Amino acid sequence: MRVRRMSSIAAVGAAAVICAAAPSTAATPTVHFSRIQYDAPGKDTSANVNGEYVKITNSKSYTENLKGWTVRDKAGHVYTFGSYSLPAGHSLWLYSGKGRDSGANLYWGSGWHIWNNTGDTAYLRNGRGTSIDTCSWPKDGAGYTNC
Repeated sequence: MRVRRMSSIAAVGAAAVICAAAPSTAATPTVHFSRIQYDAPGKDTSANVNGEYVKITNSKSYTENLKGWTVRDKAGHVYTFGSYSLPAGHSLWLYSGKGRDSGANLYWGSGWHIWNNTGDTAYLRNGRGTSIDTCSWPKDGAGYTNC
């Protein structure tokens, strides 16, 4: 009987170690911001809005359907993905301004800059509203950040 108890305790201890390790691997988003160009080159004008973009990468081993997913900033600007599938190992570029969606290049449709050059946070949420990734930058940044 004593041997059984010891093995039960050992099994519980091993399970606790396995459970403790799980959150750190689950916390790494596999669809994520990989770069944000938050300060368009030159002076911010309506002519260079597409100098701002977010790059989103799918590090999963399968295609992710982004329908209903959102990208947003602190001020409440929201872009909602329509029917879009991001293949495994690929990236897409979401430009702040207007344009025609084509392949991996998507357009927010804004007539003005979305991202604050003086610091901001980008939020990526899935279609259920669950936070998938965030990326922030300081007020004295380089104009872009690799997330």
